[in-house]
Formats: sequence, C-alpha cells, structure tokens
Amino acid sequence: MELGADKPANKHDKGSLSVTAASSPAPNCSEDGGGGGSGGGCTLGIDERTGRLQWCPGYRFVKFLFVIPAAMLPIGLLFLLLSRFQVVGSVSLAGDGHQLTEPSTTTDDLEGCGEFGYYYTEEHLATNNNHLTEEIDWAEQTADDVERRCEPIPEKGPSESLDTDDRGLLRGIVRTSFIPSERRVLPADCLGEQAQPSTATEKAVERSEQLPRVRRSVGWMNDDRSSPESVRAAQVAIMKQYMDPDADPCDDFYQYACGNWDRVNPIPKDKAALDTFELLRESLDLVLKQLLLEGEPAGLHDVENALSTVRSQPDGTKKSTSTTTTAASAGWPTTTVTGGPAQQQLHRVRKRGRAENRNRSGRAVQNKLIIRSAQVKRVRRKRELLINDDAEMKARHLFVSCMNYELIEQRGLEPLRTLLHSLGGWPVLEPHTWDESSFDWLNLTAALRRYNNDVLIVEWVGPDIKNSDENIVQFDQTSLGLPTRDYYLQPGNRKYLEAYRQFMLEVIGLLDVPADTARQATDEMIEFETQLANITSTPEERNNVSTLYRKLMLDQLQEEVPQINWTHYLTIVTERPVNGSSFVVMFAMSYMRDLVELIDQTEPRIVANYLLWRFVRHRINNLDDRFLGAKQRFSNALFGRERNPPRWKNCVTQVNANMGMAVGAMFVRRYFDENSKRDTLTMTHELQDAFREILGRTGWIDMATRQLAEQKVNAMSLRIGYPDFILDPEQLSARYATLEIHPDRYFENTLNVLSHIRRTDQEKLGQPVNKTAWHTAPAVVNAYYSRNKNQIMFPAGILQPPFYHRHLPKAINYGGIGVVIGHELTHGFDDKGRLFDRDGNLYRWWSDRAIEEFHERAACLVEQYGRYRIAEVDVQLDGENTQGENIADNGGIKQAFLAYSKWLAAQTDRRVLEAETLPGLNVTRTQLFFLNFAQIWCGAMRPEATRNKLKTAVHSPGRFRVIGTLSNSEDFAREYHCPVGSTMNPPGKCSVW
Repeated sequence: MELGADKPANKHDKGSLSVTAASSPAPNCSEDGGGGGSGGGCTLGIDERTGRLQWCPGYRFVKFLFVIPAAMLPIGLLFLLLSRFQVVGSVSLAGDGHQLTEPSTTTDDLEGCGEFGYYYTEEHLATNNNHLTEEIDWAEQTADDVERRCEPIPEKGPSESLDTDDRGLLRGIVRTSFIPSERRVLPADCLGEQAQPSTATEKAVERSEQLPRVRRSVGWMNDDRSSPESVRAAQVAIMKQYMDPDADPCDDFYQYACGNWDRVNPIPKDKAALDTFELLRESLDLVLKQLLLEGEPAGLHDVENALSTVRSQPDGTKKSTSTTTTAASAGWPTTTVTGGPAQQQLHRVRKRGRAENRNRSGRAVQNKLIIRSAQVKRVRRKRELLINDDAEMKARHLFVSCMNYELIEQRGLEPLRTLLHSLGGWPVLEPHTWDESSFDWLNLTAALRRYNNDVLIVEWVGPDIKNSDENIVQFDQTSLGLPTRDYYLQPGNRKYLEAYRQFMLEVIGLLDVPADTARQATDEMIEFETQLANITSTPEERNNVSTLYRKLMLDQLQEEVPQINWTHYLTIVTERPVNGSSFVVMFAMSYMRDLVELIDQTEPRIVANYLLWRFVRHRINNLDDRFLGAKQRFSNALFGRERNPPRWKNCVTQVNANMGMAVGAMFVRRYFDENSKRDTLTMTHELQDAFREILGRTGWIDMATRQLAEQKVNAMSLRIGYPDFILDPEQLSARYATLEIHPDRYFENTLNVLSHIRRTDQEKLGQPVNKTAWHTAPAVVNAYYSRNKNQIMFPAGILQPPFYHRHLPKAINYGGIGVVIGHELTHGFDDKGRLFDRDGNLYRWWSDRAIEEFHERAACLVEQYGRYRIAEVDVQLDGENTQGENIADNGGIKQAFLAYSKWLAAQTDRRVLEAETLPGLNVTRTQLFFLNFAQIWCGAMRPEATRNKLKTAVHSPGRFRVIGTLSNSEDFAREYHCPVGSTMNPPGKCSVW
C-alpha cells in the first residue's frame, strides 16, 4: 500500500518539509559608499531597501566604470576574433524547451518562496566543482510543472504504460500505497485566490523568521560534507520552523507539530495542495534529469574511444586524463574530454555559449545548438550500433531523443502518417479511400493492444487473485478519454466534455482535415464515447471484487460473448497460439455483452475513427509544438494548467516510467545510502516481532486464526531499496535487450517502449508467478504492500529524510520509516488485506467469530474518523472509505513505538542514549519519535480541493492521520503527559491491532 495519504485537507492539513528564508536586520549602506565610513571607496554593505549584500559605490567606483571597460575592450575584441575560428559540434539538450540555460541564482533571488528542508538542488548534483548551479524557484516551477484539479482524478502521463497491479479494477485491491502514487489535478474553475489563513501564533511566526535558512540535498546528505553534526543541526532547524511550540500538544498535536507549516510553505496560487511528498517528488525529478544528462554526447570527440570507456565504466561516464569540464548548466550532458587543446577549446565554446544563452529565447538557442550536421548524425548511428546492449545508454538516448525538439519538428507528421497507414488508415484522414469492407474492429483493437493501448477491451497477464502462483489472462472494461464516466453523463460536467470535443477537433484540424469533415467526425466520436461510458460499471458496482470475478475457459467465454472471437484476439496480442481450453479471468462480463451490441449499432467508420483517435491522442506527445499547444489548451480547460510543463520534466517522467530500472541504477549508484537498506531490513524484522507480540496479546482473536496470522507475518517478503540485478550491467541490459532505442527517433522509440512493455507482460503467460521480482522503479517516493504477493516494498526514493538518515537519532528513523513499515505490515490485516492468505490468495481463512470481532473494532474507527469535520468546507470524513488506511496508521505507530522502546532498553552506552535527543528541541527522545511522525503529515490544501477530494479519498487528511492515530495511543498520552479527558487522550480509544 502506498505510504502516503491523499493530500491534506484544511488549513491544519499542512505537511511538507521546507524551510523559508529568515529575514535579518540590514545595516545601513551610507551614501558616501562605506558602511558608515567616510571614504569614497568601493566597499561592501547591506542595502537598506532590499536587505541584500552589495557594493556601495563612491567616486572611485565611478572612475572604474570608465577605466575598466576601456582596458578590457581590446582584449574582448581579440577573444572574439580568435573564437570565430573555433570548430563547434554541439548537441542541444534544452532543459525546458524554452531556455537552454538559466542564470545562476543565489538564495537572495528566491524571495518569498523559501527553501525546502528535504529536496535535491543542482548545487549538490554536480559531478565536479566546474558546474554552474541551477536552484529551484518553487514559485515559478509550480506554475509550470504540476497539473491540478479539484476532484481527485489521476493526471494522465506521457505514455500508456501501467503496472499490472494498477490496472482498472485491481487499483486499490491488489496493491496499496502509503501515499497516492499518481498526482492529482484540479479543474480551472477550482483555482482561485482563496486566502490561506495562517494557523501559527505570532510568537511562532516571529520565531521562525529568526531561524537560519537550511539546505538539504541528496548529494550533500550522502557525501563527506554530511557530518553528523551538520545533519542534526539541519534537522533541528527544520523541525522548529514547522512547529507552533505555543500550542498545547495535548489539545491539538497537529497544531503543535505543524502549526507554522503554511507560513513556511504557502501553497502556490496555481496548486491545489502542497505537502512533504509533493516536494520530494519534484526534487527527485531534478535529480533524475541531471543523471540522464550525463554521458558522452556524440560528435564531440572520438566515439570508439569513448565507447570503450563507457563499457568499462558502469555509470556510463568517462574518466579524463586532464582537467574535466562540464556543461550541465547549459543543458549539455555532463562529459569529459581528453587532451589539452581539445579540452580547452570545448571549454571556451561552452563558456561562450553559456554567456550568450542567458540573453536568448529558448527557440533561438535550440535553433543554434541542436544536432545539425549529417556528420554528427552518422556518428550517432555508429554509436548506437556499438552500445545497443547498454541499458543506461538506452535510457539516456531515449531522453536525448525526447529533448531533441528541432528534429521532432523537422520530421513533422511523417512518422504518424506512416503508423496510421500500417494500421489500415484513419477514416477521418482518408474519407474517400478508406475501405470499410476490410475493417474489423477486433483486429484493430488487438493491433493497438500490441502498443499497450487499452481501448474497448482491457487485457493483461498477471497473478490470479484466487491463485497467486498462476499468471493468467484477465479482462476488464475499457478506459475512457476523460477521467471518469461522470464527465460524459452528468450535465454539470458539460463544459469539460466540450473542451474535450474542441481538443479533438483541433488535433484533427492540424492533420489538414477539412473543417466540416473534422467537425462531423468529432461529433460522432463524442456521441460514441458517451454511449461507451454509459455501459461501464459505476465505482460503487465495482467495490466487491468477488462478485465481479469469473474464471472460465476460453471456450466458455466464447459461448457467453460469441460476437468476439476471443481466441483470435489473444493470438494477435500474445503472439502465440491460444486454444479454447485455456483459462482466463473476466471482471466485466455484462460490459462485454453491452459492448458488442453498441458496436453492432454503430457505423464501422465511427468505430475506426474512435479507436485511432484514442491512439493518436497519446501520440501527439511525440509531435511538434502545435499539437502540444492543443493539448495544453485542453489541459487548461480541464485542469487549470496555464502552460505545459518544461519539456525536460515530461521527458524525465517518460524515461523513469518506462525504463525505471535503468534510471534506478544511475540513482542508486550515485545517491543511495546502503546503510539505509541494511537498517530498514533490520527495522522491518523488529516491526514484525512487535506485531507478533501485539498479536499474542490480542484477546479477541481465536487461537487458530492467530496462528494463521502469525504465518502470514512470517511469510511476508521484503523488497527494500532496489533489486540487486540493476547494479549488474549484464543483467540490467538483458532486461531491455529487445528494446531498440535510436538517439534521433523519438516517435519510434515511444512505440518500441510500448511494445516492449506489452511483450514483457504477455510473456508471463504460462510462467509461474515470480513473487520475488520487482515491478516498481527504485527512484520513486512511495512505499507499497501487495496483497496478492504478501509483499512489502520500500523503493530507494523514500529512504531519505524525514523518513531515514544514518546520522539522525533512532527516534527520527523509527518515527519515520519505522511507522511506514508498520503501516504497510498492518495492511496485510486491514479490512481488505485480511481477505488474502499468507500466499496472497483471496481465501476465507478467518473464523466467523474472529471476523465478527474484527468488524466490531473496525466500526469504532469508522465512527471515530467519521466524526471529524473539516470546518473550512463543512464536510465530514468518510470513516468507511478510509478505514483500511486508518487501521494501518493506528497499527503502524503502535508497532514502531514498541520496536523503538525495545531498542532503547537494549542500549547500555550512555553516548548512544545521549545522541537520541536533538539540541535545541525541548523534547525527550520518545517525544521526538511522535513529533517526527506528525511532521511527516504537515501540509496544506485549498478548501475546494479538500471538498472534492473527500468524496473518494481512501486516506484521511494529514491532520487527522495525526490526531486520530495519536489520540488512540496510550504510548503518546504517557510520553506527553496528557491528562485523561484531554483532546489527545480521550477516555475511550479505538484499536484493532
């Protein structure tokens, strides 16, 4: 289950790890040029108006203004003359598609936005000291990089790739996550100028403004600069900035722990929410961008020599025998060049390019610096042949091809037209030549499935939920072009349907289709998709997976729905013979019957147009800016996104989503602390012991069910950090051996990736389920529990502060990743997890009495959380919908504190115990445990977003994940000395585990 919650909900629901800049007194800078002195010299001083350190000019400085330029002019002219003779071969990897470089900013340039306590900055990502740095301007980045909408709907990604555990019906049933794994977005009309009232007291605000700025990055935290003292000092500053120490922890512990959050981290105007996990995800994207920019750009020096070094260096970088120069700040891949003159020449070219690029528009820079010679292209193709089995280089080539916008623009519509022709043609493009008699909707649906496209029929191969050792073909109802069926069927959503219609019309028009033809086709497709939405099941009808599950032979399915040739369809999709005695699982039998009736009543031309529209819609991500502009306008209407995200961000997302193991290998080698893997494994065993102890004290469960529960705990498999194979170049490359990536063919690369994903999925058919396999990319910020594998997974991306750091007190680590471990472990015994046995099979293994007792205790939590009301929106929580997560939160913190208490009791070294407190925080070591747990959930969300999210959320808002959990904790009440009857220590408490 993912670790996180749906984003916090009201002004108290604030939760992210950031630190704002402290304002400091500014001494006067006197008019005579000194800091109060009398000379006319040029000295340093503090500007009274801006508070910034600057030179205060006197009359000597005025002289310098004339003398220095006059002296430098002939030198500059000579440099320019010599530079004209330099040979330049360059590769443009424009960082954001608009501007190749950004001026290096100082912390003073980030007025009003603060800095994040836990985030990666390019300052610490550089591989050597020659990098210019690019700092995150959060206020600007959030306007460009994140999509929003009020209702908690998933943001559509750049490709159709999906983990099989996250397909349709299985989402939330087979796998759970600590936080939502997909970003959520808001419609435009949900974004407003709603005020964010600060919940902090005046003293807390004043105190936070006096604290120093704190920087923390993955590079800094994991190298020699991250001394225990510096890490601990940073942690103290961060925690103090979030706190409202004037609040009574026994009255409102969330206010006490997070009361100053919205002051430190105000929600940007174009975002619905801001919390810890969003900040961590954004900063991780920046890290991955830097890693993908590293490598050897083609055409800059001898390719054969470079490639021989690449093969010998697992990280894909090349050691230099002379001075190393880098150009990451200019959008170049990090590279090294051997040889004095060549190295110096390249350095001069790059240095000049960086200076020029600061004053140019993004497009002008692209036109200058994108791969432009046939010779370079030939070198690239030679390179490709030499390293076609290197997984990390393939990932970098995929990124390079995505970033090479000029070539994408030059190729135009030719790749798309070629693809559509291979699929039989798109009627709207060929109204007079398209042959209706040769059209077969099932053949086209199967052909699109080979590109991992799920239209009309959702098909995948994965573990049978009632026999988790068997991989089996499974079917479900279609996905839709808009987020949910309600967008088509509810009158209040008509404006979104019209925006979708306009988007469709604009894309078709860009393909040179006459306006009348485009309009007619668009209207017909919208009508067809609306009817399609109408025959899909509602979310309420799909709550009980057991009633939807039907396992039957293919011949039986053929009898149930004879209009579909199922054997023929699977033969195309799986690329192997399929016989009628094969078993499949169907989750949408009534939908399939309605589907064939709908198709029979619809003209073949309309069905063909719709199928290919759903495919073309994704392909516009691989086309030029005209198509991306149409997509942006649709996103603006639907999500309120005013501009497309920077190109690099979309490219990073695509590469990590589709080649996550290759990207993970780069991330792990550079930034992952192996101590975290060992320590997390140890803590997991300790948490399992704690759960067994709690289970043994649980009097309401009978002996037979308790024994089976213990067996399930013992059988849980653990996946921590990353799979070992990614650090073996041969094994890693074997995973992507059949995947072809061309550095200059982005359109084809995307198709190859989608085909590779589908082929990998289908190849599992007939193979036993490998329950030890990893399917999640390591470089993600989340944690998971898989019910039908009985498996807990902690990717490398989450093993960072505030969850874990080797130099932080164990109280922080147990209150962070320890609680996460306990949360995921408890998911095996929540309202849905208890339905699956030790092997991950959907099976009734509890006694009737145990089931009855469980429901009684779970009902207490349902009632408790159902009483919580968010005053800003006057909405109560849905205790029923959130009970699984609430059970996991309450069980997780109890197990983590028990494990921490046992660790403390085992310590005999006085120095170890003294290190368990943080100087400057007036809390005990056990209080520190609960404080860090609470601050993980600091965050804030706009009222409208809160109102809509609560309709379907399975996680309680962060405020109530803290208050609800701790008010049920006897340990918390004891350690904070809360009197019985106080808000945080009510006399009646709820407990399941």
